Amino acid sequence: MRTILLVDDEHRMLDLLELFLEPRGFKCIKADNGKKGMDIVKKEKVSLVLLDVMMPDLDGWQVCKKIREFSTIPVIMLTARSDKSDLVKGLEFGADDYITKPFDERELVARVNALLRRTADDEADPSNVIYGDFLLNRDSYSLHYQNVEVQLTLKEFYIIEALISHPKRTFTREQLLRTAWDYNTFTDIRTVDSHIRNLREKLKTAGFPIHDFLLTVWGIGYKWN
Repeated sequence: MRTILLVDDEHRMLDLLELFLEPRGFKCIKADNGKKGMDIVKKEKVSLVLLDVMMPDLDGWQVCKKIREFSTIPVIMLTARSDKSDLVKGLEFGADDYITKPFDERELVARVNALLRRTADDEADPSNVIYGDFLLNRDSYSLHYQNVEVQLTLKEFYIIEALISHPKRTFTREQLLRTAWDYNTFTDIRTVDSHIRNLREKLKTAGFPIHDFLLTVWGIGYKWN
C-alpha cells in the first residue's frame, strides 16, 4: 500500500483528501503544518506529498524547497490561487505537479497515480542508483545532483558506486582499493585518498554539496552519509 502525506493547515481539507484517496487503496498521513510535514518525510516511508501552499509560519513553497534539500520524494502542490507565477514558483522550488482548488476528485487521483507511475519507472531502472537528490547513472558513468551532471572517471565511478549504493556503511581504504583497482595491480593504499580528494574538488566545483555526503571516517576510511 502506498503512503501519501497530506500537509494542510485546514483539517476539513485533510479529511476531504483522505476521503478521496483511502478508498483508492492509499494510506494517508496527515500534518497540519509544514514543520510536521517535513519531520514525517524524514522519519516515515512516504511515496508522495500533497502540499498546500497557503499555510502560516512555513508556506508550501518554503516547505517544498526544504524537502528538496534532503529528498526527491514526489510533491504535488495544492492551492486556491491560479496565478501562473505561483505555478512557476512552485515548480522552481522543486514541485512535480500543481493542482488548483477546488479540484475534481478524479483529477486528483489521476495526477497522483500518474506521478507515482513515473517515479516507479525511475526507481526500477537498474542503470540508476538514487539517493536523495543524487542519481548515479551506470550507463553514462555520471553523477547527477538536481539538474547538474558531472562525468566521472572509471575509478571515481567505482568509488562513488560502492559508497552511494550502501549509504551510512563505512568502507575501509582497502575495500575501496579492491573495488576500484584490479586485483593484480600493485597500488598504494593512499591512492584512494588522492582520488577521494580529487573527486570532492570536482563535485564541489560543480556545486554539489559533497562535503555533507562524502565523509571521512578518521582512522578507517570513507562513507556516504
